[in-house]
Amino acid sequence: MISIYNIKPKFQKVLQPILKGLHTAKVTANQITISSIVLSLLIGIAFWSADIHHILFLALPLGLLLRMALNALDGMMARQYNQQTKKGELLNEVGDIISDLFIFFPLLKFEREHIYLIVIFLTLSIINEFSGVMGKIVGNERRYDGPMGKSDRAFIISIYGVISYFWANVLDYSNWLFLGIIGLLILSTATRLKNAIT
Repeated sequence: MISIYNIKPKFQKVLQPILKGLHTAKVTANQITISSIVLSLLIGIAFWSADIHHILFLALPLGLLLRMALNALDGMMARQYNQQTKKGELLNEVGDIISDLFIFFPLLKFEREHIYLIVIFLTLSIINEFSGVMGKIVGNERRYDGPMGKSDRAFIISIYGVISYFWANVLDYSNWLFLGIIGLLILSTATRLKNAIT
């Protein structure tokens, strides 16, 4: 399935100089993961305040790009510098879910007319990540199948932030956006579960 995750190797290559700099500074993989969670909280706070300071809608694309970089860097740091631990894996998986909730929770404020769609979106996002982890449990391989994995959700919500900044009327049509996301989340989750047992 098509997914932003497919460009991860190229993204990681770009991040290599930063990775080496962080390692030289004795930054650990777990510290990067924790930084990503804290960043996600700050993105969520900024997003929540975007109705007061309209420019804060741009915290979504800028913050989510930085979060994607941190998410890539913690895994690269763990693998390349022998920092892989059970604690780190647990922190990474739970941290991703917590981070998503921090970032996406303000949608409940901005999408009050479509609040049921947002609740379904949040719920399916958690289930989607859980299904990816289940792939490792039953099939010995963590599943990242799209078309609406973590990176894809970040990309779509980034676009949502940009459009909300430049075009306030996006809320009149956003129900179609989230209906589409929900459909793709169901497909992504089904794909992950299917591939986990085949």
